[in-house]
Amino acid sequence: MENEKQFHRRSAVLLGIFALCLLAFAGLLYHAQVVRHQDYLSKSATQVTHTETIETSRGVITDRNGKTLVTNREIYTVSFDPKQVPKNESAAWAALRLVELFQEQGLTWTDTLPITQTAPFSYTTATAGVTNRTRFEKYLNALGWSDSVLTEEDPIPVMTPSLRDRLSSVSETLTAGSVMTLLRERYKLDDGVPEDQRMTDRQARLVIGVLYEADLRAVSLENYYVPPYVFAQEVSAEVLSILNDGGFSGVAVGQESVRQYNTDYAAHILGRVGDIQSTDDLDQLNAQWAAAQGLAEGESPQSPYRLDDRLGRDGVERAFETYLRGIEGKRIVTTNAAGKITGELYTADPQPGGTVALTIDIDFQADVENALAETVEAMNAEDGLETRGAAAAVVSVADGGILALASYPNFSQRTYFQDLEEKSADPGNPFYNRALLGTYAPGSTYKPLTAVAALESGIISPSTRINATGHWVYPGDPTNSYANCWLYNSSRGHHGRINVSEAINVSCNYFFAQLGYELGLTALTEYTAAFGLGQPTGIELGENVGVLPAGQPGQDPAPWAAFGQADQLYTPLQLASYTATLVRGGERYAAHLLQSVRSHDGSQLLYESQPEVLSSVDMSPETLAAVKKGMGDLVTTGSIARYFQDCAVSAGAKTGSAQTGEKVANGVFICFAPFDEPEIAVAVVIEKGGSGAALASTAVSILNAYFDQSEIGAALLPEGTLLP
Repeated sequence: MENEKQFHRRSAVLLGIFALCLLAFAGLLYHAQVVRHQDYLSKSATQVTHTETIETSRGVITDRNGKTLVTNREIYTVSFDPKQVPKNESAAWAALRLVELFQEQGLTWTDTLPITQTAPFSYTTATAGVTNRTRFEKYLNALGWSDSVLTEEDPIPVMTPSLRDRLSSVSETLTAGSVMTLLRERYKLDDGVPEDQRMTDRQARLVIGVLYEADLRAVSLENYYVPPYVFAQEVSAEVLSILNDGGFSGVAVGQESVRQYNTDYAAHILGRVGDIQSTDDLDQLNAQWAAAQGLAEGESPQSPYRLDDRLGRDGVERAFETYLRGIEGKRIVTTNAAGKITGELYTADPQPGGTVALTIDIDFQADVENALAETVEAMNAEDGLETRGAAAAVVSVADGGILALASYPNFSQRTYFQDLEEKSADPGNPFYNRALLGTYAPGSTYKPLTAVAALESGIISPSTRINATGHWVYPGDPTNSYANCWLYNSSRGHHGRINVSEAINVSCNYFFAQLGYELGLTALTEYTAAFGLGQPTGIELGENVGVLPAGQPGQDPAPWAAFGQADQLYTPLQLASYTATLVRGGERYAAHLLQSVRSHDGSQLLYESQPEVLSSVDMSPETLAAVKKGMGDLVTTGSIARYFQDCAVSAGAKTGSAQTGEKVANGVFICFAPFDEPEIAVAVVIEKGGSGAALASTAVSILNAYFDQSEIGAALLPEGTLLP
């Protein structure tokens, strides 16, 4: 009986405990659903999804044979943010510790403050580059220290009246030393530091350079965008380990994708990738993107570009940005109140950029650059000239595709930043693309064009002979207007009665001055433009369009224009394109670098180039034969025959010597090969190269390289060699 009572007591207790648990649970439910309903609803709302951008990889660039020229690789980066330094530490001393580590390791870091790194301090604004100079200018303006615009010619900032009052200065200029003092104060380098323990001027400059970079991102620069500050790129695993183990404050390690260049050649063609540098840049890109989508002006669709994006800044990277960029992906991410990801959904996978195949053959491009360098360096060694530049262009006769485009001196995209200081100081200006931007008088390479114009206009026939007496005089103006043949100037000789093919071979100025006089400038200029000289070539990169012939008021310059003078100027690419148009029979194709574009996996052909006719010149077979004969005779029996003895293929050519007012003229050379069925056209220009014949061996090296023969070393003509 007693056991039964105990059982009932225990059951009652258990039931009581269970009831209490139910009551507690009910209380919790009431508290959650009624009392804390709004709080939990709010927390639930914070878990609403947000969209993230998934970066995509930039497209690959190859040559015409599929050799990879540019691709991507992942690198480690180090960032420094003064705001992430603990409050009980000094951001300045944290920055000093970081730069001293990089000094010990022999590494470089980002420092664009245009002030020398040693006292007495002075500005480097004149050589800092437009971007860094403008950022510094806007920074000083934003702080109220200056209100001037800094230029290369006027690089010293003007002090504002309020700052003059503050500094009790009578000077109107803001010295670099004053800026350093102001920045030392702004960044609190000496706060709480005993005088005998303060940073040296050298240490302070290094630290200020880092803090300035961070400060640029915090100060409003009148909508002038500054990309996020990265202290250093391509940091080794060894240095990352030191940073990780050393407890460096304010430091963060990240990863980013950068372009990897697999060649030291074609630097002027390939170009570089860089940050979007201003809101103006962004607006222009958005407008271009909208136009490419066929959108009307004023529509505001979502552009793929942001201010923290990178894009092609020049060269192929810029020209084919649309193909190379790719499309970023989108991911919807859900997080809880603590920020933990609770779910994710991919709404759009990233699409890598397309594979862009160029028309150049990188091995042939290397041969052309090396042949050009060999000749120029031999010339420089002979006369000590350090500023001599040169360029060569090779185009396909079949479709206008560019097979090689070389400029000397040059540089390598692989070592661009390592070589930047040295190359920037080079008087030869290696970053200048002479093949597309340099313009030169064509000299006698223009004579085949004059011959075509005269033959097609009916002024002469292939068999017409003109008595070239050497000293041509402008009718009615015998005193001031004359054109002498090179033979007359050298020995008072003359070529006698010659036809047009012979005149091309011996390069007789008298003969062509007479043709120019009879043609007149209007007709000659029309032919010049139709051949593409002084006109856009169609190349996708930026180019100089050149200058058509002109003369003094009241004087017809046609006689001088007819043999390549009269202030006309053209690019090496224009000269090569003109040569290709000539031997093609008069059809001028657009020059182009883009051969094809495929999707990143190669499954889809997105673009394939087709020949595009820009203009045409009426040219009979008889005219073409007469002109080609003169150019062919020059390399077989003429003045440059000895250079072509070892040429692997038959060819035609024309030399040119363009007067520049200097003691030594520019050397100009055009050629084509094979003679009967031309495949390529070549133009070579060497500044102060003298006779165009001095370039003949370089052209032979180029022809032999293209036709897979052993290259022939460049030869030089002695100074003072007669110019044909």
